[in-house]
Amino acid sequence: MKIGSFPELVNDRAARAVAALVVALALFALWSQNLIAVLFLLYGFLARVLYGPRIDLFARLSIHVLVPLLRLGDRPVPGPPKRFAQFIGLCFSAAALAFLLLGMTLPFQISVGTLAFFAFLESALGFCAGCFAFYQLMRVGLLPPQVCENCNRLSAAAGSL
Repeated sequence: MKIGSFPELVNDRAARAVAALVVALALFALWSQNLIAVLFLLYGFLARVLYGPRIDLFARLSIHVLVPLLRLGDRPVPGPPKRFAQFIGLCFSAAALAFLLLGMTLPFQISVGTLAFFAFLESALGFCAGCFAFYQLMRVGLLPPQVCENCNRLSAAAGSL
């Protein structure tokens, strides 16, 4: 994988472990209103959007420590929907940072709380809301099929069952 690229396939188990770490950090940020915690959330989402798991601490920890230690195995899923979900997380964490810097406590709490809620759904239940939105955008034609060839193959295989 070249620098700046996002993998075509990602391990869903590692993505869920990353989401669990995001939940923990987001809850800490929500409770403490700690600028460093919010900056770390922002950095993580930005790193994952731009480079996939290459330079993000949570992704590296999940891939190289948590998944093997917990023997979670590998469950490949298409990368583009996960990247889209990371972009949504980037938007929420950027908004949280802006609200925190502006002293807007309630909007800060709402943005970080929303981030924590959807990360929890991903980590605990395996439901990626960003991925769901991505697939719906593809289904209605707002995203061209070329954006995710693996999504198309999986949809075709599911439709033929």
